Amino acid sequence: MDDPASGSRALASELALAAVGVVALSAERIDALAEAIAARGNITSVDEARELLRDQVERWREDASRVGGQAASRVSALARDLGLMTREEADELELRVAQLEHRLHLLERDSDSA
Repeated sequence: MDDPASGSRALASELALAAVGVVALSAERIDALAEAIAARGNITSVDEARELLRDQVERWREDASRVGGQAASRVSALARDLGLMTREEADELELRVAQLEHRLHLLERDSDSA
């Protein structure tokens, strides 16, 4: 018979593998997966399995968000290192050019009327 530590490791492994797929699962599918895990006897309660899966999904969503933010920061830093401008900088320059064009148009109009 398996020892409790081995069963715990197997359960953790199953939960980790299941949670990879669970990230995109709906609440209904989480419930179905929780029932399947509980039916296999690894966890005594469907509610316990459901709660474990939901907690894991939430942690992975938070991790994905954090990793996404880190990736965006790294891409921005790389763009600066390469001398590329950001969207905000391009928008600011576009506004400044439009302002200069407007001023030039006003000056030209004033000089034509004089």
